[in-house]
Amino acid sequence: MTAPVYDTVIRNGVLGDSHGHADGDIAIVNGRIAATGHDLPKGNTEIDAQGRLVLPGGVDTHCHIEQLSGAGVMNADTFETATRSALHGGTTTTVSFAAQHPGMRIRDVLVDYSILAAAGAMTDYAFHMIVADTAGDNVDDLKTAIADGHRSIKIFTTYDKVRLQDNEILTTLRTARDAGALVCVHAENDAMIRDATATLLAEGKNAPRYHAQSHPRLAEIEAIERMCRFSEFTGARVMIFHISTKEGVEIVRNAKARGANIHAETCTHYLFQTEEILDRPDSAKFLCSPPQRLKEDQDALWAALGQELELVTSDHAPYRMDESGKFRHGSDAPFPKIANGQPGLELRLPLLFDAMVSSGRGGLAKFVELTSAAPARIFGLKTKGSLGIGKDADLVIWNPERTHKLPDALHDNVGYNPFAGAVLTGFPETVLRRGEIVVDNGELLTWPGTGRHLDMAAVR
Repeated sequence: MTAPVYDTVIRNGVLGDSHGHADGDIAIVNGRIAATGHDLPKGNTEIDAQGRLVLPGGVDTHCHIEQLSGAGVMNADTFETATRSALHGGTTTTVSFAAQHPGMRIRDVLVDYSILAAAGAMTDYAFHMIVADTAGDNVDDLKTAIADGHRSIKIFTTYDKVRLQDNEILTTLRTARDAGALVCVHAENDAMIRDATATLLAEGKNAPRYHAQSHPRLAEIEAIERMCRFSEFTGARVMIFHISTKEGVEIVRNAKARGANIHAETCTHYLFQTEEILDRPDSAKFLCSPPQRLKEDQDALWAALGQELELVTSDHAPYRMDESGKFRHGSDAPFPKIANGQPGLELRLPLLFDAMVSSGRGGLAKFVELTSAAPARIFGLKTKGSLGIGKDADLVIWNPERTHKLPDALHDNVGYNPFAGAVLTGFPETVLRRGEIVVDNGELLTWPGTGRHLDMAAVR
């Protein structure tokens, strides 16, 4: 009897990535994709994917996990609970934040987060380094961290605990440019937000529904424009996070046309929610920054996908609806005292699959490009994001016909689902991470600490 050639063969599926799709089989050896084609030799494990799509695992490059926020509130999710939720939704790689606050050494922050992730993560993972303090030895720490493979930096233009001044931003951009790193920016004008908030509170408008007005669209517009100009001035490579406005898209389009080294993303909630959701009685669930915008903004974001907006992330920012999270300052707290963010790791791929693949708003190749291929490519995650030979066998077997109603709570530790009750078509039935089945028809088959840290390669 001939010995099996492969560890695993997935047969009879439709193999799809950002380049297209075709019927075929895919074989795995030592956790990597070894072959694709038809009638491949036998594997030790055989999986029949008849009637199913076999796609790369999701790569979510914007997740807040086990992190103290800029407002001083701890996330509800640990690395265990967040990555458990990610796997159930078909995401096999996460990039979350190692959050420096003023007075902390960057090197110490990275050690602390690395210990937490190594113990709890079930996805493969990497970090963005939040830089909130460039004083002392922190610039040297940053250079060392980049050389060690931490090639993504996050900076904020707002929030008291993490906001950088323009001179500090320029220092960070030049450091990243010289060391081959990417700088991601939360771009909103702090003074405009403060002014709008003070005006609303003085008028007695303190309910959650006024949150959107407290983050005026001009605050995003000004800061995105400024960060694009800073990128041009320094030559640094910059990613603008969570664009929510049509003007933001236009600014990125113009910057790219001028030759600026700019990338940009949007997030699931901006594509599927508008600011009208803040009129609901439970609106605290949906507060996020920047806030949801108008239908015309949403339409502009959809039109820009795969062009100005190169990827879609979750911006998973999990806070429970209790005193540990959203209502740290009481259930009747004014909107500036309510923690911002909503869970999204588990929902990103199913929501987008339903819209882009099942409903045809973009198609299969663009779905994979936005959720797997582009994030892996832009952030230098060389073994992720495609079905190419030699890539990690992070695979999701989707049932494209299966409909499912989203439950009231997910597999995270948040306790609510912002899209509860929605009926979606397309379900991630089987999830493989490096060739190992980690979720099968809703059952988790792995355990905390099995995720691996990923270095980011230099991308110019």
